[in-house]
Amino acid sequence: MIGKGLVKKLVAAFAAAASAFVAVVAVGATLYYALCLVLPALGAAAITAGVFALTALVITLVFLKGDSRDDDDEEDDEPAGLGERAVHLFTSRPILGTVAALAGGYIFLRNPALATMVAAAFTEKSRKPVRRR
Repeated sequence: MIGKGLVKKLVAAFAAAASAFVAVVAVGATLYYALCLVLPALGAAAITAGVFALTALVITLVFLKGDSRDDDDEEDDEPAGLGERAVHLFTSRPILGTVAALAGGYIFLRNPALATMVAAAFTEKSRKPVRRR
């Protein structure tokens, strides 16, 4: 099976994401209940929310700091194929790419014949023209 390695990587990524989610929830609950010992519940909730908002801000700034390269060079390298254009869309504009993927999935669910045609177009091999003498 061609996608077996991809499926394993996808399952591993989902397991890691679930573990990270559980860890973040546990840290949030621990912080909240620790603050409840010295503060009223409303104050503990506000401080916990503030800590997580500050953490999200720091993470965002750290990841966006490395993305300060010149965007003009990126526009010159326009991908040629449909698959390359989709990957380029997801890497340059992840929210727009996600919305496009969800819209495409909805259209494919509503019209399976269209999904079949697109799958055939992706899997079709290019044929060289036969030269006749």
